[in-house]
Amino acid sequence: MNDNSVGLAMHEVLAAVLQVRDGQLQVLLWQRGMEPDVGRWALPGGRLRPYEDVQASVLRQLAEKVDVREVAHVEQLEVFSAPDRMPQQRTVATAFLGLVPCVADPVLPLDTAWHPVVATLGGAPRTAFDHGLIVRRAWDRLRAKLSYTNLGFALAPSEFTVSALRELYSAALGHRVSATNLQRVLTRRGVLIPTGGTAVPGPSGGRPAALYRFAERGMRVTDPFAVLRPPEPRPAPDEPAQEASPHPAS
Repeated sequence: MNDNSVGLAMHEVLAAVLQVRDGQLQVLLWQRGMEPDVGRWALPGGRLRPYEDVQASVLRQLAEKVDVREVAHVEQLEVFSAPDRMPQQRTVATAFLGLVPCVADPVLPLDTAWHPVVATLGGAPRTAFDHGLIVRRAWDRLRAKLSYTNLGFALAPSEFTVSALRELYSAALGHRVSATNLQRVLTRRGVLIPTGGTAVPGPSGGRPAALYRFAERGMRVTDPFAVLRPPEPRPAPDEPAQEASPHPAS
């Protein structure tokens, strides 16, 4: 490799688009129809055009290639520049995290589908190149920012019950969240606002649940030191109980 090889590198943009669907956090992937890595599943994206910046490029390609236009939040994730990440030509990738609200249902091409993140990271389906690593980094970023920002707005509909919001946070974090603690923490931070309305009661009846909305539809830091932790495991019957740490942290 000569000294000019870096200048010959191609620059692409990739999007790890996440959405809570059917109670699971899922990632949008398309199946490659040609070599290299034919048949494997890849993140949407493509080559950066000379006249556009990376964020404009990723939004254009999501709209053009997979018809995803309802992205509630997009942010630059990381630059992936390992010399051998692509087999034919050195390619530098700027990866983005994109979030789609749970109520959106974009029309997808036949070669594109949603896949559960946990299953994807476990190898089903098999991902192309380093795209599995990018999915992992995107999930890590989402989980971190759900703890210390109001980023849940990008996963939720415009109005919701606390129970429904708890299910979204649980799916995105990968562990169960207490609805009571989640409401307490987000209300204290000024993230949630009651709408004054109530949800339609379910088949079993009962008291109608109050509806809430996010105070803002843009990301802001609400507590830079907060961590939404998994619940502490219950002690075995013959073990002494330990003092539990707060959950979630606030």
